[in-house]
Amino acid sequence: MQTPSKLLLENKAWSENIKSKDPEFFLSLAKEQRPETLWIGCADSRVPAETVVNAQPGEIFVHRNIANQVITTDFNCLSVLQYAISVLKVKHVIVCGHYGCGGVQAALQPQKADLVIANKWLLHIKDVYRLHQEELETIDPRKKTDRLIELNIIEQVYRLAHTSIIQSSWKHGHRPSLHGWVYGLQDGLLNELITLDHKTEISPIYRYAE
Repeated sequence: MQTPSKLLLENKAWSENIKSKDPEFFLSLAKEQRPETLWIGCADSRVPAETVVNAQPGEIFVHRNIANQVITTDFNCLSVLQYAISVLKVKHVIVCGHYGCGGVQAALQPQKADLVIANKWLLHIKDVYRLHQEELETIDPRKKTDRLIELNIIEQVYRLAHTSIIQSSWKHGHRPSLHGWVYGLQDGLLNELITLDHKTEISPIYRYAE
């Protein structure tokens, strides 16, 4: 059992192990961060961003929420995005979801009376379902959840491209690429579903005029 006391002991052991290999590691890391990637992932404990890509501290700027969503009224996510793009100048933004996502599974069910706040968050996934309802209702029911997980990731990447933060960055010469990845819990592998860059044609109704 990972009690808080156990976690603190594990942290001490981890820190000592790192310092034994590189005594200057934390001193160097404390000076600044220069990640090249922003990771927008699911809060699921089985998909830790740095672990699944074997990254070191300082290499990935991370934001996580239920079902890896980019919601344009979520100032938390947008603040992370703006800082990553405008200050850290990341080169890549990755939206990473995963098969077996409990948030997407819950979005396929009726709203629960005891989860009033969670219901509001999951409504955005229900909207993704509605957008792709014709496809989702004609495929094998056993594949419906996995396909909605994929479509949700893809829609979040498009939402990124529709923000003023990304469009302004592309227009003014900083051109991060946007990626949608899905992670397999059963094999630990990542697969890319979509990539957008500054050459992507944005629908006129989503373009920002400056």
